[in-house]
Amino acid sequence: MSLRHALLGLLTDRPSSGYDLMKLFDTTLANVWKATQSQVYGELTRMTDADLIDVSAEGPRGRKEYTLRPEGRVELERWLTTPAPPQPLRSDAMLRVFFLGLLPPEQAREHLARMEAAEAEQRERLERLRDGREWTGHPLALSGRLVLEYGLRDAEAKREWARWALEQIPGA
Repeated sequence: MSLRHALLGLLTDRPSSGYDLMKLFDTTLANVWKATQSQVYGELTRMTDADLIDVSAEGPRGRKEYTLRPEGRVELERWLTTPAPPQPLRSDAMLRVFFLGLLPPEQAREHLARMEAAEAEQRERLERLRDGREWTGHPLALSGRLVLEYGLRDAEAKREWARWALEQIPGA
């Protein structure tokens, strides 16, 4: 995945500052991509240097507003139409589960119960996000809703799996 392409996609709607882009990340992409402030601002600088975006306005306290250039739109479309390369499967959570047998059963159950609770909390957070906004009238509304639904279903599947796994631990 590419932070660059996420930012290019967000800039297709309107010029935005780094702060605006961070807020958009938190409300639209948080369940598929996490980015820190330093990552976003660093990438905005690199994208400006690569002539993918322009600084279209500067305001107080060094605030910059960025606008997508035609070259940035071409790069975004190239990325969108190129098949994604296979990603290596790495899951810290599943690596820990693999070694749960090394713990006493009670600790293993506690770990799985925390996993179940975390996924339930994630689902509730995503439901609040889903219910708290309008999902029409914007070019990214449908695709944002599709990604949100993926997050909801993923959290529910993981929660159900954790509940099942709890039942598999001896003494449960």
